[in-house]
Amino acid sequence: MTATTANNKRVDSGPVLDWTAGHGPVTGALSATTGALAVATTGAATGMPPAWALAVGAAGALGHTVAGLKVRNAGRTLAFKASSWLVGAGWTTWAMTTGPLSWAALGSLAAIGVGMGAGARSTALYEEAREDEAIAAAERQIALELSAERRAIAAEWIERIQRICNVTVRVLAVELWKSGNGYSLDLEPRGGITYDRIAQYGPQLSADAKLPHGCTAALGPGIHQGRAILDVTTANVLAELRTYPEDYVPLSVHTGIPWGFRTNGDEVRAYLREQCALVVGPTGSGKTNLLHGILGGFARATDILTFVIDLNAGSAGLPWVLPALNGELTSPDGQPVRPGIDWLAGTYEEAMLMLDAAIAIGLHRKRAYQDLMAREDTDLLPVSAQIPQIMLVIDEGAEILVSTDRQLKALANKICEFIRMQRAMGGRTVITALGATGSVLGNLLIRREAKVRVALTGGETEGMDLSKMFPGRRGLRVDQAPFKGAGFMGTPESPGALFKAWRIKPSQIRDITVATSDRHPRLDAESAKAAGPAYARRWDADRTAWMRALPSDAGILADPAPATGGSAGGGLNLSALRGGPERSGQPGRPREDELLRRFREEIDAQFATAPDPAPRPAGPSLNLSALRGETEQDSPAQRAALAALFAAGPDGTGASAIARALADEHGTTRQTVVGWLKTWTEDGTAVRVGEGTKARYVHRDHTPEPPSND
Repeated sequence: MTATTANNKRVDSGPVLDWTAGHGPVTGALSATTGALAVATTGAATGMPPAWALAVGAAGALGHTVAGLKVRNAGRTLAFKASSWLVGAGWTTWAMTTGPLSWAALGSLAAIGVGMGAGARSTALYEEAREDEAIAAAERQIALELSAERRAIAAEWIERIQRICNVTVRVLAVELWKSGNGYSLDLEPRGGITYDRIAQYGPQLSADAKLPHGCTAALGPGIHQGRAILDVTTANVLAELRTYPEDYVPLSVHTGIPWGFRTNGDEVRAYLREQCALVVGPTGSGKTNLLHGILGGFARATDILTFVIDLNAGSAGLPWVLPALNGELTSPDGQPVRPGIDWLAGTYEEAMLMLDAAIAIGLHRKRAYQDLMAREDTDLLPVSAQIPQIMLVIDEGAEILVSTDRQLKALANKICEFIRMQRAMGGRTVITALGATGSVLGNLLIRREAKVRVALTGGETEGMDLSKMFPGRRGLRVDQAPFKGAGFMGTPESPGALFKAWRIKPSQIRDITVATSDRHPRLDAESAKAAGPAYARRWDADRTAWMRALPSDAGILADPAPATGGSAGGGLNLSALRGGPERSGQPGRPREDELLRRFREEIDAQFATAPDPAPRPAGPSLNLSALRGETEQDSPAQRAALAALFAAGPDGTGASAIARALADEHGTTRQTVVGWLKTWTEDGTAVRVGEGTKARYVHRDHTPEPPSND
């Protein structure tokens, strides 16, 4: 038999005693009585003086009394412990004198032990009750102090609302926010007054309460029509810069996608299973940053595929696509990293392919998943990781919807068709716009479907009609959110109120792309079949070449043949638009140096830094008039438009013709060209001939008497 087996047998042979445990009522009484019996027996046998036992008992009574006072025991506990020592010492002294082994001595000792046990149990219960009562009293004191604070807050706002709004209210509850940034009051207006009657006085209430800048007193509906919730912000959290949360935990369209945080510190979520979203914000308000935060939330979702349309060179989606396509990212397991979005369209043609595929997916799902919806007993497609929702994000899509350009109108019709038909089949949109104006919000389809709305103000007042953006919400003012990334957000679950978007950094976009690469769902087989090759080949090299192409000024227009006097062939001489030696990388030749010298002279003449050059001779010469005013041109599209105006000759041309000529290459709209022509007419570059629909524009070099700039 091994030593381990022997040890196990010894342990199993009897009870295991914990000699470090404290005494209870029974073991304490037993220990005290047996100890007294042992001392009395030993003392009687050895002739010990009986007074010694009495002295030891008195010392024990005194020591326990001092210790009990230190831990603040109750008086009855102190008395019991002291009397136990004294009674035990008295019995020991008597037993040593008369004999401890008599029946009288043993019987009295047993009675003393029973009394000690009962008394110990009683005092222990009493001490526990005292401790519980002390804790409860402390909690009551804290609650009393909090109640006093709440009562003061309630009384203050009752008086303030009565004085400013002339409305009598009753405060039913005051909740202090855990973040410490403010509090909420549950109000009950008297006399059938509704919450919006008080809400219109929000700015006056905030001023009277002397709230810091960026803090508001916002009133919203309560639990029923006769109640209201007043949210009072006391700390300006909108001024803080908070980065996008770095946990990147999985999300779902069913549980909502966080877009930012409220003034009380709570995150605000967008529930987009059945709702579309509209995000407006002028330049510099943080709209692009919010859009990246939205795309980051979609990337974290396990049941969302994101399609992005951005006709501004695809800039909104490129950070989510290019690092993965270029192989710059590496996953922890060494697998290829998938783009953070599922499809990106930066051109008109790619956007049309995307919309056609998305509409086809919705139509096919309606037929293919009838049995599934019948089993689930629902008229909404059960969106999941196996059948993901398609979120179509369109940057500045509201401007597309109101455009009168022929191509953009065709694109707008496709977008409206997608919004109209795809709700039940898991297709929703997020559309952005530059402002909350009547032209943007005049679209009934957008107003009806986009119940999730965001207005980033950044302190901008132009084009920010918050009453149209959040109808029914009174007291919202642009100056309440003067910080970049701050504004107002409203959802069907959370009325329009102040919020701020997290700052998402480019490095976080890469981190999210890597962290969520294996989380992106795949388009279900039925939908992929309906989408066809347009979807399957979306990442082909020829389809993504535009993402890597760097536009060059020299490549905007074809390089014409060398200029000849009189231009016998009738062609347009655009040699003035050629890149110089520095741009081409070729060594300069004497003729090119001469051209550069004359070009600088032409610039000097344009800005009155040198005498105006002499009139152009009739013979062969360099025509740089097309470059006049080029410093005012901000893009290759403007230069191409000016070249088209010059090419029209003395007959001139109109805005529509120029827009059609530039639409394929630059995506320029008629409204943009009209603005350029107006500017050129004012500075003398062009001359307007005719009025109304017959109006045309002629370059000044083709007019009989070119207008003077002096």
